[in-house]
Amino acid sequence: MPTLAGFPVPWCLDYDRLTMDFALSEDQQAFQDAARRFAEDVFAPNAARWDAECIFPKAELREAAALGFGGLYVREDVGGTGLARTDAAVVFEELAAGCTSTAAYISIHNMAAWMIDRFGHDALRERLLPGLCSMEMLASYALTEPGAGSDAAALATRAARDGDDYVLNGSKAFISGASETDVIVCMARTGGEGPNGITCLAIEADSPGLSYGAQEKKLGWNSQPTAMVLFDDCRVPAANRVGKEGDGFRIAMAGLDGGRINIAACSIGAARASMEAAAGHMGERKAFGRLLADFQALQFKLADMATDLDAARLMTWRAAAALDAGDPDATRYCAMAKRFATDAGFEICNAALQLHGGYGYLKDYPLERFLRDTRVHQILEGTNEIMRLIIARKLLER
Repeated sequence: MPTLAGFPVPWCLDYDRLTMDFALSEDQQAFQDAARRFAEDVFAPNAARWDAECIFPKAELREAAALGFGGLYVREDVGGTGLARTDAAVVFEELAAGCTSTAAYISIHNMAAWMIDRFGHDALRERLLPGLCSMEMLASYALTEPGAGSDAAALATRAARDGDDYVLNGSKAFISGASETDVIVCMARTGGEGPNGITCLAIEADSPGLSYGAQEKKLGWNSQPTAMVLFDDCRVPAANRVGKEGDGFRIAMAGLDGGRINIAACSIGAARASMEAAAGHMGERKAFGRLLADFQALQFKLADMATDLDAARLMTWRAAAALDAGDPDATRYCAMAKRFATDAGFEICNAALQLHGGYGYLKDYPLERFLRDTRVHQILEGTNEIMRLIIARKLLER
């Protein structure tokens, strides 16, 4: 354990394990360029309309999948791209700069597909993942319940074994893609109370006894549907179990480590686009006979935005590298990156809107949409208050 002034300090950087390379590889630059072009050509021109009309852009999602974005870190034998988490973080930043809401759905889809790839048996992988990687099939992730949000281990949806099936009863809340997706990676209780009684199931949308609540009316994320998922004696083949009985909570937490990196990257993408718009506006807009860019107070604001953005990106890349390397501190790094990047991302979007003045408040400009879409990032994949709990508990482990 590293020490500080002779005392053991578990949260100190261990320089024996730390490597630093801040330059993207040639392959990562290629992924970045492809994602940026796609975001600029396909996502950005349509984002306002998708938001205003609550359009779930399935055709464009499949175009993204054709570039490899439907199974970014799924293994190649089932159609995945087989990338590292750091590669994926680069991709999600670029996609989110075009349409944050749609990029965030792709993140959720990738998280669900990875759970099946990492923990599912071969027959399940071979049956579901080719369609998920092409996004001919779309995935949702169902952990949260009306009575179990931050306290995920208290979930009450129950799956009782009945012959070759599980029979589910209960409900899930705030499920992205619900009613439009084909596979729901769902956590349900098969045993006693607490985390060890939870099992992961890949539930297909045509399963008998599966239905949905009304579409939620949301502040943002309007290019993806959100609804409750309802189970009323819903029958799911036991062959659709992901991992072993009782492993569901561990699988969920493993998935969320990666999900937190992805949503951090989505916040960074929205913040970067907002900051770039603000810098452009400052170079054109005049007040009191001077360009906004000539006012030192506004220069300082832009400098702080850029500094926070860069810090958020570096923390996110460090967390992704730790997850790729199997670093024992990866969960803490992921929580730290998610907490910092989603808070900073929202604040940068808000500051960019302020720099636009009244124009930033209009839907003719993308600033208000970036603001609305990034606000939920501080809530989902574990609230930022829960991120603080995770970080503190890791620091205080004996």
